[in-house]
Amino acid sequence: MTTQLDTVAKDRRTLPGRFLAWLAGNTFSALGDAVVYFALGWAATAHGGRWTGVVLTAIVVPRVLLSIFGGVVGDRLGARAVMLTSNAAMITVAFAASVATLGTPVWLLLTVAALIGIVDAFYLPSSGSMPRRLMDSSQLARGMALQQIATTSTRFSGPALGGLIVAAAGVAGAALFDAATFAVMLLVMVVIRPRHEPASPAAGRDILTEALDGLRVVAREPLLRALLALVACAAGFLLPVFSMLIPLLAREHNWTASVTGLAVGAQSLGVAVVAIYVLGKGTLAWPGIVAATGLLASGLITALLAMADTPWAAGVAAFAAGVGAGFFTTHIAPLILGSAPRSHLSRVQAILLMAQSVPLLATNNLLGWVASAWGTTTAITISAATITLTSLIALTSHSLRTANRTSTEAS
Repeated sequence: MTTQLDTVAKDRRTLPGRFLAWLAGNTFSALGDAVVYFALGWAATAHGGRWTGVVLTAIVVPRVLLSIFGGVVGDRLGARAVMLTSNAAMITVAFAASVATLGTPVWLLLTVAALIGIVDAFYLPSSGSMPRRLMDSSQLARGMALQQIATTSTRFSGPALGGLIVAAAGVAGAALFDAATFAVMLLVMVVIRPRHEPASPAAGRDILTEALDGLRVVAREPLLRALLALVACAAGFLLPVFSMLIPLLAREHNWTASVTGLAVGAQSLGVAVVAIYVLGKGTLAWPGIVAATGLLASGLITALLAMADTPWAAGVAAFAAGVGAGFFTTHIAPLILGSAPRSHLSRVQAILLMAQSVPLLATNNLLGWVASAWGTTTAITISAATITLTSLIALTSHSLRTANRTSTEAS
């Protein structure tokens, strides 16, 4: 006989329809972003490598500089209102780019890239807070695992689809597709409403004061400090291994582009395998320890990757590192979101975005210089050592070791 407790347990395992609708729309719009990012990068290559880097950086810089203020606006006005406005703005930008008849001069590419970065600075903190606004804390881990699977799928399919669209319809076609995806997301946001509306902002507080308040909340909370330090380390030293250093290693060993792509993709496959597991079973009982240990495992395996002399060895190591990264991401993401005060959800997500973006801007250049001066193996070894050391230091944090699934679900 089904008891009330059985019914409650089943309800907690069933992800809410409003979250699934948001995730579907968000994934579709992320696919549009991936397509237009590819198109911008491809168009910029016609002007040379220097301008390609500048155009792509033009997206990241305003996103980093303005995201904390985007978080304040999200907490003040509500994530839904900010996302509605941002979607409308992106539709306008993308549609204007699609009908422009000026070709793809550098100034136009820079303008579009900067506008995308500005909108992202307001959109992404609110979007990142939506899982907690749309479902119970007990459902966060499974919901965010499903989101991780969706994100991985867009990373695989976005550039490929972008190539097809650019080949068939040019950059204008890619921009029009992006506008269409944001139009779908706009309709989704019109229909759904978060369960938790923001509290009224303190009277007389300006946006800078509230931005600093978000930074103070993170600085005062030992668990959030430890978690964000791990995120910054992973962003700065693990991501470049797969986006930059494995391709450089492949060049040194004369591997073909196709097998190098498979080796790089093996890391995403490892992440996806763990995300599928968490989607079905949920996170383990001590997510802080699991996250740090997963990153530690990735660091140790990355050291082995430095010694790979065949693409297949690199692929196996990349897959194993991806499994470690999968345990890291699937356990740290719900822990960060679940630990944030409801009054500061968007601001904490903005700081998370900064922790992911700022280190990457620095280490891409640093590791690229090291690889050029002393070889790719040295750059990979430095990355592995930094990841390993940071993970071991994080495991000394009492708040991280004692963070458990029950306390997060109760927050």
